[in-house]
Amino acid sequence: MFVFSWTDEWYRHGQEVGEWAFGLTRADRSPKAALEAVREAFAQVPFWPELPWPRVSVVVCTHNGSRTIRDCLAGLQRLAYPDYEVIVVDDGSTDDTAAIVRQHPVRLIQTVNRGLAKARNTGLEAATGEIIAYLDDDASPDPHWLTYLAATFLSTAHAAVGGPNVAPAGDGAVADCVARAPGGPVHVLLTDREAEHIPGCNMAFRKTRLEAIGGFDGQFRVAGDDVDVCWRLRERGWTLGFHPAGMVWHHRRNSIRAYWKQQIGYGRAEAMLERKWPEKYNGPGHVRWAGRIYGSGLPAVFSWGRSRVYHGIWGLAPYQSLYEPAPSLLSSLPRMPEWYLIVASLAGLSLLSIAWSPLRLALPLLLLATVPPVALACLGAARARFSDEPRRWAARVGRRLLTAALHLAQPLARLRGRLKEGLTPWRQHGTPAPAPLWSVTTSTWSERWQAHERRLAWLEATMRAEGVCVLRGSGSDCWDLEVRGGFFGAARLLLAVEDHPGGQLVRLRSWPDVPARGPLFMLGCAALAWGAARDQATLAAVALGVCALFVALRGVEQCTAAMATIRRAFRRLSKGDC
Repeated sequence: MFVFSWTDEWYRHGQEVGEWAFGLTRADRSPKAALEAVREAFAQVPFWPELPWPRVSVVVCTHNGSRTIRDCLAGLQRLAYPDYEVIVVDDGSTDDTAAIVRQHPVRLIQTVNRGLAKARNTGLEAATGEIIAYLDDDASPDPHWLTYLAATFLSTAHAAVGGPNVAPAGDGAVADCVARAPGGPVHVLLTDREAEHIPGCNMAFRKTRLEAIGGFDGQFRVAGDDVDVCWRLRERGWTLGFHPAGMVWHHRRNSIRAYWKQQIGYGRAEAMLERKWPEKYNGPGHVRWAGRIYGSGLPAVFSWGRSRVYHGIWGLAPYQSLYEPAPSLLSSLPRMPEWYLIVASLAGLSLLSIAWSPLRLALPLLLLATVPPVALACLGAARARFSDEPRRWAARVGRRLLTAALHLAQPLARLRGRLKEGLTPWRQHGTPAPAPLWSVTTSTWSERWQAHERRLAWLEATMRAEGVCVLRGSGSDCWDLEVRGGFFGAARLLLAVEDHPGGQLVRLRSWPDVPARGPLFMLGCAALAWGAARDQATLAAVALGVCALFVALRGVEQCTAAMATIRRAFRRLSKGDC
């Protein structure tokens, strides 16, 4: 906020203006009545001092965090908030973390190492506040952090509220490069005040809401617990808030090895989340966020112009864009971990060209597949802005090169974590069982009347209970539900209900659905295998034939698993479980 003028003393072209009485004081600086009114108003900025501030429990979970927890606890002692407590949960540290914590006026709870999610639940059980705020041991809050989070809870019905996390300066060259590399904790916003996801290093919850969903899922030992809890809250119909002033300073990893290990852990967490929330992921295994992702270190997009706030003729567009353009498909695909599998496949074909020369055509494709991620990494490094640019030219170039290398390494580390935890393009949902691979129509009689929507919802819940991915059709689709067996095969169903005297006739038609990518890949490999066999290139023919056979068998297996899942669910409905 600002006041238009302090005094009535005005000049125009060197001449005094006596008609403009816009000030809080007169020309002789004597106060007006407006001065006292403004003084009272400013005393209530940004918040009214008599607000009934809720008690907040700040929970810090740590495991061998002796390097940064001292700075974290010092920041918590500087908080300008009237009623809060600090609980530190030491999750089986083997360094001197506990000794450092005891030097501060906080409550320390020591447990054996059980993982991050269970440590968060331990803090939840010990908390006495109606708001639970979680802070990482490598983060330090702004003095007004809790004030802005609590004020958002007071003025909204949000179940959780988060804020931004910013990398502090002075952490070293590697940490500065990591802060400008992808893979850091980011928030996903639906609007400027409502979030789809808030990162675990800066998130607060209403205690009653967090207890209502059972706290955090203990299977997430390192990462993924924050995403899971956000999805479970939104599943209940509750909303997540975001306040840009509820900021914390979050230290980034200060070594390449630590960054690599962190990204592998994130990749494993993505695989665990995909098993629990398969409907949130697309076929290749990537989250379908409804909101926009914000945060430092996001990969650059292919746009060469500078960002603009005002658009339209003379900048007078009625609704001016305040956000960066969404990443294009060209800039998104090379950042995916699976892009490296494409590169590896093309490299394998190039090696097979030793046995069969026509496969040398894969070599230029390999080069084309390598260029986009390298170009994006270089572009992201070139656009990175460092708060303390070194003076020496060699040091500046070294930082850019390291940042570009981290851009290239991050998807590879995520891919390794995904593969270790089973998030592969050839993964399968559902239990394989014999099932027809053609359209099947079946019916059952029920003496109990149920709405069509309710029976569909029951089928969906029953199939999801088996851990399969079930998607709902849109208004323009000719199917009601799709059971995704995997990347190469699925099954769809259409349900109809006929009302009759004394009951209902429930009809269900199901059929397998094979995405075009599977047959195209299989036919391509089969054609190459046939060509290699004709040229008596046995090694190449066998390798390509095995690839084609694998895709075909995997597609059949995934389609039958999806059809079997539908059949089992409908049998339960026929027995009257619905």
